[in-house]
Amino acid sequence: MSSTSWINLDALWKIIVFGVLLGAGLPALFAVGLRALSFTPASSAPVAAESGSAPAAGGNLLGKVIAVLCFAVVLAAIGWGVYKIVNPN
Repeated sequence: MSSTSWINLDALWKIIVFGVLLGAGLPALFAVGLRALSFTPASSAPVAAESGSAPAAGGNLLGKVIAVLCFAVVLAAIGWGVYKIVNPN
């Protein structure tokens, strides 16, 4: 891309891409992780509904694995951001 005397278009597209990915993507990924924690095993869903109690968080192993992966990506992005702020080179 080219740049004009007023606007650096190369920097502008980078700012927009990172803003969308990190500004909306990381909170969405965190929400996916939280949602994955609420997965319940298929056998306990009717029992929890009949007893009136809420199912325990993280009742499904697959949900826990998905949640851990989502949270790890979010934490890695936060760590990378802090590293780039402290050491910009």
